[in-house]
Amino acid sequence: MTLSEFNQLPEEATYQALQKCCVASNWINKMLAERPFQSENELVKSAAKIWYEQCSESDYKEAFTGHPKIGDVSSLQQKFSETKDWAGKEQGSMVSANEATIQELALLNSEYEQRFGYIFIVSATGKSALEMLQLIKERMAHDGSTELAIAMGEQHKITNIRLAKLIPSIGEQADLSSHITTHVLDTSIGIPGKGMVIRMKTLKNEKWETIALGITNADGRIADLLPPGRRLQKGNYMMEFDTDEYYDRLNQTGFYPQVQIQFKVTDESHYHIPLLLNPFGYTTYRGS
Repeated sequence: MTLSEFNQLPEEATYQALQKCCVASNWINKMLAERPFQSENELVKSAAKIWYEQCSESDYKEAFTGHPKIGDVSSLQQKFSETKDWAGKEQGSMVSANEATIQELALLNSEYEQRFGYIFIVSATGKSALEMLQLIKERMAHDGSTELAIAMGEQHKITNIRLAKLIPSIGEQADLSSHITTHVLDTSIGIPGKGMVIRMKTLKNEKWETIALGITNADGRIADLLPPGRRLQKGNYMMEFDTDEYYDRLNQTGFYPQVQIQFKVTDESHYHIPLLLNPFGYTTYRGS
């Protein structure tokens, strides 16, 4: 549908449409109250503002119930019939995953749910099963508050993907970029540093806290470290690159087990923080 058609939908129909994107009733009702949206960009910004500033832990956990477990095909056909096509495509990489990976993901999903009280939420679009397996292993080590911050961000990425499916012009007209992006280039072999876990941290009470976590794709990039519409407040932040695990997979020994790059956010413009890496040195700069 078009944005104009969305604005003119009866309230009940609008509620049902938004529910396909995120099932948190508080978020839906506040989005309803914001209509009509003057532009696709206004809708995206409102969705983020409501999610991050007007929703609570109970809203986030309610939203998580609207997703099947990663790889749980049977639940797509039963509990999640309204969104099974969308969720199925989002988890498309599971189709080609080997049995061992699927089984390990299922086991870790169960352990994750027991530990945190909700299922593992990850924006699966564009990620392989092995990448999701690596991410759940990383996130299992979080404390409750850190993991909730990661999960609510992943939820909002999924919400935006589905909003763009609901109203296709969002993908054409709105700014869906992440405030912060990164890429890794392994200069020792001249190829992208793929499969590297990167943590985004903020300084709170003189302690660095993780607020986002991603894994570099085949091009060495993480384009969606933060959800569309979310803009960081002014302050000091850090990108932490897990170079140790990266070199272990290459059967190499690197000198730096981690690379930590601190930087300052001063406005809402795009920040690109690349890493040029070799086993015994690295370079960074503010990219575009």
